[in-house]
Amino acid sequence: MLSKHIDPIKNDPMHTPTQIAKHLREIHFGVNWTWSNLKDNLADVSWQQATTKVHDFNTIAALVYHINYFVAAVLKVLQGGPLDAKDIYSFDHPPIQSQEDWQKLLDKTWADAENAAKLIEQMPEENLWETFSEEKYGNYYRNLHGIIEHSHYHLGQIVLIKKILQHQATEN
Repeated sequence: MLSKHIDPIKNDPMHTPTQIAKHLREIHFGVNWTWSNLKDNLADVSWQQATTKVHDFNTIAALVYHINYFVAAVLKVLQGGPLDAKDIYSFDHPPIQSQEDWQKLLDKTWADAENAAKLIEQMPEENLWETFSEEKYGNYYRNLHGIIEHSHYHLGQIVLIKKILQHQATEN
């Protein structure tokens, strides 16, 4: 018999939602397969760097907002709300004019990721195969993996933009 202090779902490595939640946490907080994550890569980025435009790329701040925009949209659905996110608004972040503004965006990003992960790991496995919001979006499994893949894609952009900014700073 299991101890009453052990959550059998969270400790079951075969529970697919637990593994998906783990991957969502890893892209945000670390120890993933790539050994690259948002929190470590953004730890030393100032608000000025986060808002600096490089070539015609999105800024680091815009990419962080964009990643979180979709995590927050999925979180809302996991909480029982509607999917009301629109791609057209996914880069429309509030102005970042101070370190405090930048930190607020980061804090929201970390909190939304953790809250989504908690809800995912509590999900019954059979729910993964249910329709996510509308039939056109497929099932929960597809959407949960999609936000993780999406986050990795944009993390790569953030890393490259950060390297360009660091290189430019050493040239000046």
